[in-house]
Amino acid sequence: MNTHRISCIVPVYNGERFLVEALDSIFAQSQLPFEIIVVDDGSTDSTPEAIARYGKRVRYQRQENAGPAAARNAGLTLAGGELIAFMDADDLWHPDKLALQLARLRDRPELQIVIAHVQNFWMPELREEEERLGNHRLKTPLPGYVFQAMLARRSVFESVGRLNPAFHLSEDSDWFRRALDCGTILEVLPKTLVYRRFHLANTSRNQQALRAGLVDVVHAALLRRR
Repeated sequence: MNTHRISCIVPVYNGERFLVEALDSIFAQSQLPFEIIVVDDGSTDSTPEAIARYGKRVRYQRQENAGPAAARNAGLTLAGGELIAFMDADDLWHPDKLALQLARLRDRPELQIVIAHVQNFWMPELREEEERLGNHRLKTPLPGYVFQAMLARRSVFESVGRLNPAFHLSEDSDWFRRALDCGTILEVLPKTLVYRRFHLANTSRNQQALRAGLVDVVHAALLRRR
């Protein structure tokens, strides 16, 4: 059995502006995934039309709006690969992202997750915000404990569990916290392979909501340890 088939899951909500760039970034990979699954979380814009241009090269699933964690979980249910990658609908990958991560999983069979470094970049409409926060934040790639930066064995979702749909923000922080708590074997590649876009519609720019989400993650972690 081929144990290196990659299922790439793309959750999207009203992603018409950047979705095509994200999907083209997947199709530009030197190691193409076995399948690309786009889960539309109830978009009200032209997201379905953007997806339709790819025809049968993309598997399309639409659901009622339930949040990004629920959309990722729906993709996991549909996925047929032994390896799982997630791509956010407004981000980009280095062309060798999947190939380099797959090589590490092949070289180290005990590894369950490989994550890459992430570089932030900001759209022109956020120039003032970028300058206020300081350009140094853009020039320092960091290990990406976010879903779009990882390649994981499917089996890890059996040991860690799926995403908690109660978290509409910080769902990745909650899942990685659970993964580390249960001893998941993880490696960080010292390479920048993910480019995370910041724009006006980013939920990740809502700092107050993010802080509240992280408080919920910490609270959930404390409850698990009782």
